Amino acid sequence: MFLLQVTKEVVSMGTGTKCIGQSKMRKSGDILNDSHAEVIARRSFQRYLTHQLHLAATLKEDSIFVPGSQRGLWKLRPDFSFVFFSSHTPCGDASIIPMLEFEEQPCCPVSNNSSVEATGNLEVLKNKRNCGDLHSPLAKKMRLGTPARLVTNGIGHHGKQESVPVTPDVNSSNLTGERLATVTGISPHDVKVVDIYRTGAKCVPGEAGDSRKPGAAYHQVGLLRVKPGRGDRTCSMSCSDKVARWNVLGCQGALLMHFLEEPIYLSAVVIGKCPYSQEVMQRALIERCQKVSALPKGFRVEELKIQQSNLQFEQSRCAVQAKRGDSPGRLVPCGAAISWSAVPEHPLDVTANGFPQGTTKKGIGSLQARSQISKMELFRSFQKLLSRIAEDKWPDSLRVQKLDTYHEYKEAASAYQEAWSTLREQAFGSWIRNPSDYHQFK
Repeated sequence: MFLLQVTKEVVSMGTGTKCIGQSKMRKSGDILNDSHAEVIARRSFQRYLTHQLHLAATLKEDSIFVPGSQRGLWKLRPDFSFVFFSSHTPCGDASIIPMLEFEEQPCCPVSNNSSVEATGNLEVLKNKRNCGDLHSPLAKKMRLGTPARLVTNGIGHHGKQESVPVTPDVNSSNLTGERLATVTGISPHDVKVVDIYRTGAKCVPGEAGDSRKPGAAYHQVGLLRVKPGRGDRTCSMSCSDKVARWNVLGCQGALLMHFLEEPIYLSAVVIGKCPYSQEVMQRALIERCQKVSALPKGFRVEELKIQQSNLQFEQSRCAVQAKRGDSPGRLVPCGAAISWSAVPEHPLDVTANGFPQGTTKKGIGSLQARSQISKMELFRSFQKLLSRIAEDKWPDSLRVQKLDTYHEYKEAASAYQEAWSTLREQAFGSWIRNPSDYHQFK
């Protein structure tokens, strides 16, 4: 009998909670529009993939990629897979979770103020007298603020070898209906949904809006949503929507698809200790796209495994709030976003308001004022990779026409664009897309 060991390595990480408003977007590709942790981690992952393609295609060194069946194309080694860990459920549809009457809440509610809705927190009860006692009846039933998204997300690859088995410290849970009864031992007839955990993400134009009724009917579920801004509407889709899109199109994006025989899919998503529902996660990340068909060769709706860990992120709102106790002052999430990628040059990248931390208004537009994971810098990395490959070894998609701008290179990835068009037609028709003039930089 052969026993299997999974060798784990973190290849990218990201933290962040902010998005820039529409008025601050730039056509030069040098600003991060969306700095939520999931997006930062994925963009960091694209840096890692680009480096691995560089190792395979130009240096002929050991890489996660092996040659594909067509000229200039590569494919992931069969013994590798990628797992995405998030300390909290993605904002948007995956965070609209039933709150059950008997549930013991993991932390106290945040103070009630005007920023509650903008940060994705629930409306809170005015009475907080028993907040410190997590076992009190009030603490068990009160509406709480979801943990601030001071999260660290990572994408790690798994290489396989023979040895002893490793058991992951994760478990799946369900928080609704009859499937809940299996976990709790409580009859489905005794399960009462008293409210829902709410998301600050707003329904996109063209989608049916939220009813905003009190209690469990506040949100409509299954809808596309846009991340909230502070007085300036954003154009950034919710993380639930983006992860669902990656589950069909892959995490590599359009540019790297030029070099790949198949998209790079996640094999699993693991969520840390927080309010959670297995059914809601399935709906948000998989089921909304499950009926999408007629995708180009290689693309599919991935059979993503979704699980929850019992580990709590030490810097989450709940954990930090518990340590602070009754200390005065409002708890706010960090304004910076941190990116790390398993690459040899400049692996760490810290940004604020979409630019490297410390950037002044005078410095905006300079090379030093561009994040390593901005569109412009990821495009530069792609161009650098292409320049180091002999033209007769380029994939066909890059040989058929003269390409110049970021937009032209993305559009030339025809299979990817066809898959994206199919996904929009069949599932995500109201997806907000930035005008093409935001992609015309060179």
